[in-house]
Amino acid sequence: MRRPTTWLAGLLLAVAVLLAIGALMFVPLVLHPNLSNADLRGVPDAETRITLQQAQAQLQNNARSTLLQGLAGLILVAGAIATWRQVQISRHGQITDRTTRAIEQLASDSIHVRIGGLYALERVAKDSSEDRPTITKILTAFIRNRSPWTTPPQPDHQHTTPALDDGMQRLGLRAEDVQMALYILGDRPRPGDERPLYLSFADLRIASLAGRDLRRLICRDANLAGAWLQRAQLDDAYLTATDLRRAHLGGARLVNARLTGAHLQGADLQRADLRGADLTGACLDGADLTGVHFDQRTRWPMGFNPDQLHEPPASS
Repeated sequence: MRRPTTWLAGLLLAVAVLLAIGALMFVPLVLHPNLSNADLRGVPDAETRITLQQAQAQLQNNARSTLLQGLAGLILVAGAIATWRQVQISRHGQITDRTTRAIEQLASDSIHVRIGGLYALERVAKDSSEDRPTITKILTAFIRNRSPWTTPPQPDHQHTTPALDDGMQRLGLRAEDVQMALYILGDRPRPGDERPLYLSFADLRIASLAGRDLRRLICRDANLAGAWLQRAQLDDAYLTATDLRRAHLGGARLVNARLTGAHLQGADLQRADLRGADLTGACLDGADLTGVHFDQRTRWPMGFNPDQLHEPPASS
């Protein structure tokens, strides 16, 4: 493909040069045509005729100078555009190479190499906004594959396993690379411009996500038992049948979140914002609902009486 492209570029350059030469030759003559004998018939003095012809020639030269300056400016602009284009092509190539190397690092058996790959992907996402959605997909796939939830609830959404294993360490200690990927996703700039995070069927027990922006998170049939989610933004999150037993959700925003069938036994929901949240079929046994914010749109589990909760002040 390179030879036809080079040939076409050469042809276009030759045409441009011929057009430029033609413009320099003929445009001044069109703007300031030579004085004919008929034009000079009324000028009897030969010296005056010569002076008029020289003045007309000077006008033509001035026009040529103006055209040359304009052509020089166009050449400079074209050169700048070509340079900018080349820089962009080089930049995209470098980003592709960096992304490819980082993905290869994620497949390493060494956790240190994998963490290095995660840092590299984070840098790519910061350097290239157009590649950020792709990086997000790579990171969510990495989390689901590195930490799958292999013991989902039964068809009736009942758990047969305890919320947390005895002596279980927090996610950052037992799977540092997975926790690092979560940090990167939670700190994305302008996450609302991207597609929702998809972390369904992932084992994220005792993950640290406090204060992170996880709006529109899709995390159904996942395990977030014991997760630290204080002040996390979970508006419009899809948490159907998710295990949130003993999770720390104090001050979290769960406006319009779907929590149908979620397991919230022993969860800390103090001062959480549940306006418009759907908790149909959720289990709230032992959950701390002190000071939660809710409204008429909040849907509670069957048999749950929200009157036992203090009515929150009207929100703006």
